[in-house]
Amino acid sequence: MAFSFLQRGNLSDHVRELTLNSYEPALGIEGLVTGIDNVRHDVFLSPKFTEAARLHLFKLLARHGGVEDLAAEEPRTSRLGGTPARIRERQAHGVKPLDFNDFKRLFLDLHVAALTQVKSQGGVALDLLFRLAVLKFLRAELVTQYGVVLERCRARMKAYEGPRQAGMNASMELRERLSRFQINKRNVLRRAGQDLFNMVRDAEKETLGKMRRSLLGEEAAPAYELFVNRLLFSEDAQDNLLNAEYYVMLGNYDRDADRFDALRGAAASLLKALALVVDADDSRLEGLLNAAENAQELMAGGAPEDSSAKGKAQKAILAAWVDILGEAGLMDHAVASYEVVPLLAQYSLAINPQQLKSALINKAERRRVDALLEEQGRISTENLDAAVKRVEGARPAERAKLAGRYFADFCRYHRDVRRMETVLAAMEKVNVLGSEKFRELSAVNNTLYEYLLPEEQKPAEDKILHHVVIKADIRESTTLTRTLFEKGLNPASYFSLNFYDPINKLLPKYDARKVFIEGDAIILALLEREGEPALGVAQACVLAKEIIEVVTACNERSVADGLPLLELGIGISFQDSAPMYLMDGSRQIMISKAIN
Repeated sequence: MAFSFLQRGNLSDHVRELTLNSYEPALGIEGLVTGIDNVRHDVFLSPKFTEAARLHLFKLLARHGGVEDLAAEEPRTSRLGGTPARIRERQAHGVKPLDFNDFKRLFLDLHVAALTQVKSQGGVALDLLFRLAVLKFLRAELVTQYGVVLERCRARMKAYEGPRQAGMNASMELRERLSRFQINKRNVLRRAGQDLFNMVRDAEKETLGKMRRSLLGEEAAPAYELFVNRLLFSEDAQDNLLNAEYYVMLGNYDRDADRFDALRGAAASLLKALALVVDADDSRLEGLLNAAENAQELMAGGAPEDSSAKGKAQKAILAAWVDILGEAGLMDHAVASYEVVPLLAQYSLAINPQQLKSALINKAERRRVDALLEEQGRISTENLDAAVKRVEGARPAERAKLAGRYFADFCRYHRDVRRMETVLAAMEKVNVLGSEKFRELSAVNNTLYEYLLPEEQKPAEDKILHHVVIKADIRESTTLTRTLFEKGLNPASYFSLNFYDPINKLLPKYDARKVFIEGDAIILALLEREGEPALGVAQACVLAKEIIEVVTACNERSVADGLPLLELGIGISFQDSAPMYLMDGSRQIMISKAIN
């Protein structure tokens, strides 16, 4: 989109008076191992916290939806915890519904435990991974618990519709309440999400920020700023009421003149006139718009003073911005975006917020809105009429001030949208495990990142660094088995008494473990752990020597008893890493190059 606004002098000359910044949000969690799917990082969060969060979100959504009494009774089939298994789980973790302050304290306790863990293990990436996992869990659970509340309400409805229950009026009232809860789903989720955001913001401001800086320093501060973003707790970045209250309400559809891309294009035209970018595709545009402080530097919030060279520059830039908005047909939308905010509380339940904003500047849309309000009845149009007059009668100075505010609010929104996109992209690399089976599989393969409360933490096992595999097999076992059969003897008991049982007795002495048995062969493993002497190969050699000695002694007895001899072959292989495991039910099966 090109604009031919009247430039008041050469705008690029005014940039010399200003100090502009560039900002690109980034969130790196490099250096972490991938999990069991070989794509994402496995995270297991405190069971006590996750169950308490489910209960807290359930209560929060029921309250904001006005259905606390309907959701109070818990049917046996409820996913929240009606099944005996879930009830036992909650009892095992000592979980009960918490009030807001208690849940906030639990939230803080888990974050403090994670920071302490990160400090001892090193690496900011571990704490960022934890933050991403908690955020991913809470975002998903918001939607899940809304469904649980709805399911609970429907179950209550069925109970009320029984033959012995309340009359028709009560049943109809409940139906209406349930219908409102469903219609207002987006609003309910938004309000609950913003409660979560406020908790996260307060925890960061009051406790976590100070603690993190004392433990980890300031190096990673920009990454943590990405998590203090209220858009993260919205379904998407196009929530009309949220944007109207905290940013600016832009259009959501391609037909809307004030949609995000259109306003971004207008901003690009201004920055092009300032010789800061070449066009809307210039890579520098993102950085300039993401630095929200640039709006104040460029236009002084819509109220520059021309008593200084900088003020004169800002005034000229603001005038150019007003021209751009006017040519694009955006100036009226800018004014309407602020005039519509006070109207939302009165009209948003009856009229779509975007339609209400359009009614302030479009006569045809206004007629449609009037018709809808008339159908609703008992909704006065007095405030709407007054807002229309204010939009139409806005003076140039008022429009200029609102234009400056419009640019500033758009820059903040642009920054937070990009921050949200950055965090969501990083969240795709996180796999929050909810299954004990997957938790065990990831843990045994040393790919699990666990974040638990202090009372849930078990004594840490030393990390396995290397392992040694011993394979002992009986040569010509097929011929030996046939010989024993021909003599009417039992080959199974012969191998057991002269090979497997003697070797089993040696294993505890060397802390060796059986990997598996292949009929005529046994495979053993010795593990070298962190902090222990690296003696795995030496111990394997001594164990192999003892195995040979034991079999030799058994052979001497076999000779005396007229039985055939065992000929043994032994191989030893060292692997400079921990083994991996697959799970066969509850049984671990080792996977290692050393076995082959």
